[in-house]
Amino acid sequence: MRRTASVFVCLLAGALSAPGAEPVVIKLWPGKAPGETQDLGPEKYLEAKKGQIDVKRLTNVTEPTITIYPVPHDKNTGTVVIVAPGGGYNILAIEHEGTDVCEWLNKHGITAVLLKYRVPRREMQNPDNRAMIQDAQRAITLVRSMAPKYGIDPNRIGMLGFSAGGNLTAWASLTTQRMYDTIDAADEKFGHQPNFALLIYPGGLIDKDGNLKPDFVVTHQSPPMFFAHSSDDNVSSENSIALYLALKKNKVPAEMHLYASGGHGYGLRKVPHPCASWPDRAVEWMKSRGWLDPPAR
Repeated sequence: MRRTASVFVCLLAGALSAPGAEPVVIKLWPGKAPGETQDLGPEKYLEAKKGQIDVKRLTNVTEPTITIYPVPHDKNTGTVVIVAPGGGYNILAIEHEGTDVCEWLNKHGITAVLLKYRVPRREMQNPDNRAMIQDAQRAITLVRSMAPKYGIDPNRIGMLGFSAGGNLTAWASLTTQRMYDTIDAADEKFGHQPNFALLIYPGGLIDKDGNLKPDFVVTHQSPPMFFAHSSDDNVSSENSIALYLALKKNKVPAEMHLYASGGHGYGLRKVPHPCASWPDRAVEWMKSRGWLDPPAR
């Protein structure tokens, strides 16, 4: 098991060390992902239903992966951001909340990692997104395990999630317990929580009364977070507000941008609303926190 896992670690090392290299896809798990017992059939893209925006919707993900988007050595800030597309835990909006985002991060000297996590939800799991949390934790661990050797700061591992991916980012940021059995040296040595997080129109964080769900335990040690949400979003902006207030109460650095309009699911699309400026605000926030400063040599 250890020997097989080390192959994936070496592949990841090569991907991160190659200046300006093409994206490289790496399996998260050396064998089957934890708890996988059903055959969902092959991965497939779903066609947009009537009234839906025509975006790439990937489903039936049973073999989760990370795709590394490295940056040239002379532009590398040492910061990594793991991107979690949204899709209601049923599909992955893999392009405008995934690949496009990774390319945008690269332009700012950030090594991007696209997380293709398992969807749709598995049955009889507690919590019901346990498979996805496992994938996120494993992705953070693997990326951090490569940091010392390949010019990546292990204290600059961020996660950016949209909608359900924002929910997953909150789980990954605030869950102190690893939700799978240790499988290799990376799991034994490296932490599974990000150093900072960006949540874009996240959902599923509040109960029916608008209170932050008890699943999300915020302490003074929780990672700094950035939020962007629109007031007219059908996924209520109270999700972002509730978590933001919990962070503020615990004196955790946080920044929130609440826009009047924009709806839901815009990702990096240039919609005719002020919410389209969220990427600029996100970069400003990361700069203000020092994550885009040149790395120590």
